Amino acid sequence: MDKSILLQVGVKIFLKNIEGRYLLLKRSPVRYPNVKNFMDIPGGRIIPGTPLFENIRREVFEETKLTVLGEPKLIGAQDIIRLPEKHIVRLTFIGETSGTPVLDEEHLEFKWVTLGEMKNEQELDEFTREILEKNFNG
Repeated sequence: MDKSILLQVGVKIFLKNIEGRYLLLKRSPVRYPNVKNFMDIPGGRIIPGTPLFENIRREVFEETKLTVLGEPKLIGAQDIIRLPEKHIVRLTFIGETSGTPVLDEEHLEFKWVTLGEMKNEQELDEFTREILEKNFNG
């Protein structure tokens, strides 16, 4: 039996501004018709052969035109298994930025929120919620 499956690596980031608030993006239902919760943190798939930090910086810039300041810190790893065809390893970071986002076509809106507000966001991506609950107490 052939057990081959597509393996992808994704990177996401809890991006904090100078006021200590975190960026949430609302994904486009047209672009992401199979997603059930549309609020998420910035990020996406890596380009194989390029460093993780380069990928997270590229994704943040593509989605928001913001720059990640300093070196992001890895805070979690998750398996997202979409059998039978796909396995995604998602690495989540925390980092800092400044400025105002300028969104791409993948996202409809943004907001800066506290961690408490993020925890109360009903439409928060389930994998982001899992990392949030494991890493940010209170």
